[in-house]
Amino acid sequence: MSTLRIEHVYKSFDDISAVHDLNLELHAGTIFGLLGPNGAGKTTTIRMIMNIIIPDQGNIVFTDKFDNQANRDQIGYLPEERGLYKKMKIRNLLTFLAEIKGVKPSASKARIDYWLKRFDLIDWIDKKIEELSRGMQQKVQFIATILHEPRLIILDEPFTGLDPVNTDLIKSVILECKQRGDTIIFSTHLMDQVEKLCDSICLINQGKAVLKGNLKDIKKNFRKNNLAVQFDGAEPDLNDIKYIKSYKKVHDHFEITPSEQANIQDILKQLIERTSINRFEIVEPSLHDIFVETVTHIKKGDNDRE
Repeated sequence: MSTLRIEHVYKSFDDISAVHDLNLELHAGTIFGLLGPNGAGKTTTIRMIMNIIIPDQGNIVFTDKFDNQANRDQIGYLPEERGLYKKMKIRNLLTFLAEIKGVKPSASKARIDYWLKRFDLIDWIDKKIEELSRGMQQKVQFIATILHEPRLIILDEPFTGLDPVNTDLIKSVILECKQRGDTIIFSTHLMDQVEKLCDSICLINQGKAVLKGNLKDIKKNFRKNNLAVQFDGAEPDLNDIKYIKSYKKVHDHFEITPSEQANIQDILKQLIERTSINRFEIVEPSLHDIFVETVTHIKKGDNDRE
């Protein structure tokens, strides 16, 4: 069941096209990665979903029992730049932000206590925001994003300023929201986090969707049968191995790109004849590699790849 549809949406500022004919459908219980280089149109898209700005053309339609007149109360938004009132105490701030979203203080108190305990902030409940570290402020802002139990959650660089422990904590909460049936839009430059969390993605470049779909399918379509090989014995001269197009050393192993006419088994056989092997596997391209390849092709004037 879909939560949100973006239908042929356009947005320009003066003579600059920020979003051009964007079409997306987001489903309940999924995490959707909204990706792109700086200036690609991600923030403009998010602001249109939030109704902060309106499209020049096209429609943004909330579905799955969303009330189009009250959809703001069903959205949780964590912006990349913090928007917390620095002079307010945590308790008062979270109570105020929850009430803006329609949650009365009598109902929000228990939720606030629960989340502050879970994020190890309960002892700071009567401290002002300005007294908190950068990471603690990020946790407070994340709590404010989900406190009213929104159906659509928009997270723009949610792990900024967090250590690995708190990063994992927020990831676990995001996955709980997904399990509950919420829809999460995840915008970040951390491609490894996208790979771990997202079900589907859209890569925007120059306002256009240039790559979108199920993440597993996208990675399958970009697969080039590259090999990861780790040697136990002496490293052979890979220039002497037939069907190897190129290779590079990466930490404790080699990444090998076979030639187009290569038989992977023949490469393995030649390597075994020369040395002992600890690891030999076909590796799929990382999302980082796909991102760079797609954007680079567009800059060179190649056709969009979808």
